[in-house]
Amino acid sequence: MLDQKVAELLNTQVNKEFYSAYLYLHFANFYTEQGLNGFANWYQIQAQEERDHALLFVKYLQNNDCPVVYEAIDKPTAELHDKMDPLAAGLRHEQYVTSLIHTIYEAAYEVRDFRTMQFLDWFVKEQGEEETNASDLVKKMELFGGDSKGLYMLDSELGGRTYSAPSLTL
Repeated sequence: MLDQKVAELLNTQVNKEFYSAYLYLHFANFYTEQGLNGFANWYQIQAQEERDHALLFVKYLQNNDCPVVYEAIDKPTAELHDKMDPLAAGLRHEQYVTSLIHTIYEAAYEVRDFRTMQFLDWFVKEQGEEETNASDLVKKMELFGGDSKGLYMLDSELGGRTYSAPSLTL
């Protein structure tokens, strides 16, 4: 049985991951409205990833005989006016999610819950990749987004992204 605090944090993370998916669908919708379907594709795939992350947390809780508690998903509040807004908000959000994963890891460490720490190792690595990807998108938009040809090329690049489910086994 998991420590109560660790289980509560894991349950909270389930809902945070679903919120992340909802937020990224909000970003995808913004880009679709802007005619940037490649950017929209990138964030739709991000939403799929976040949903799958939530389901990994659900399965981990279930495998440890812990009840899963689904809470209401908040409406995304990110105000999107410019093509850069979702990218900057996405980077901030990934940094926030990293802090949440670290908080769960710290709680597991305090109670010497090595199994949960091992489970979280994948997410720690994944968050490093997510922050790098989000930062790279911001940099590319700063470099190329002001030029119509550069923006077209970047949109085309992002449109080529395909989804692949996480390979974490529980």
